[in-house]
Amino acid sequence: MIAVLAISSLSEPAFAQEVSPTEPFGERDTYYPNTEALGKDEMRVIACGTGMPTTRAAQAAACFLVELGNGDKFIFDIGSGSAERISSLQIPYDYLDKVFIGHLHADHFGSLAELWIGGALMGRQKPLRVWGPSGPSEELGTAAAIEALKMVYRWDLAGRVGLVDFRGYDLQVNEFDYKGENAVVYEEDGVTIRSWPAIHSLDGPVSFGLEWNGLKFVFSSDTYPNNWFNEYAKDADLAIHECFVAVPSLVAKMGFTPEQALLVGTQIHTAPEAFGKVMSEIEPRMAVAYHFFKDFDTTAEVYSRIRTTYEGPLSLAEDFMVWNITEDEIRVRLAVVEEATWAPPLTGEAQPPGGDADREAFSDSSGVAVEDMIYSDFILGGSWDGVEDALRGVYKEAEEKLGQTFPYPGDE
Repeated sequence: MIAVLAISSLSEPAFAQEVSPTEPFGERDTYYPNTEALGKDEMRVIACGTGMPTTRAAQAAACFLVELGNGDKFIFDIGSGSAERISSLQIPYDYLDKVFIGHLHADHFGSLAELWIGGALMGRQKPLRVWGPSGPSEELGTAAAIEALKMVYRWDLAGRVGLVDFRGYDLQVNEFDYKGENAVVYEEDGVTIRSWPAIHSLDGPVSFGLEWNGLKFVFSSDTYPNNWFNEYAKDADLAIHECFVAVPSLVAKMGFTPEQALLVGTQIHTAPEAFGKVMSEIEPRMAVAYHFFKDFDTTAEVYSRIRTTYEGPLSLAEDFMVWNITEDEIRVRLAVVEEATWAPPLTGEAQPPGGDADREAFSDSSGVAVEDMIYSDFILGGSWDGVEDALRGVYKEAEEKLGQTFPYPGDE
């Protein structure tokens, strides 16, 4: 028997949908990752981090994933804690190879290393590419930060090279001039990404706009309200702009002095009232406020303050909020995700470790001597041969199940 589900009202039902006791519903108010096809003309944006510099279980720091109907995916900011949100979506890491960083605060790129190293370990088979702005000096630019990150993880990489499929451990940086005004920083497959200056902490931060298929996504990263955003974000379909904790909450809940709260909450960041003014100026199809702890006792205050200056469509972002955007509608939902995730499916065939060839290549690029990437006689002398019989059994089991010979290490 087919039942009809409807919402009654004094007039016509708001909707009527045929439902079955055995078949899945055609429409869901919840997004379940990897269960819905993305239309060829559709954009989907997923919040993978919406909170503050101090991360917490409820909210990671800034990160938004943009998925396009042509198959492209882009990550805008990769703040602390956001890599585990990305993992929960179970998207193959080969599709998550493009990251755009608005500025170099930890809450905007603090999870880059987790996406880089962890993503390679979980199946990325191509380099991770990063775009980010220059700084007021060479040492304060994105390229310098990425090179420093590579140095920080040099021991980590040296210990893996020769033991894993090393293709995904390449980290590439594309630094662009932070002073560029609506400058094209990426243009491939019908997708154009532009940047313009932002005002935050010191010279260097930028905001981004992505245009594809007649749709426009805009992301402020962090910024004080500015003329560039007002001009280049106009008529965006989805405009994500920071909206910081209200000043009274900074004092009451974070222990700021009034002087500090006023400075940080209104001059370094965008206050809710100022966020509303910006959105009234640019008139997006949907305004999205992020960068505050969205709690039962803060949400209403942020909302009411925004509404003193803005009356248009509004989302107060939280982690795993999802926006599906087409020419005709913007649908807003929350995702239900898996927390105990393993590696998502691979997009290509895995390769066995390259051994000495990988070590030589890594040595040439990093300056690490090949002999430093293998155990010394001192460490080898401490290995216990009491487990050898058990481990040989593991090798034998693999040979029997896979029909392939695997020489035990040390055997000729």
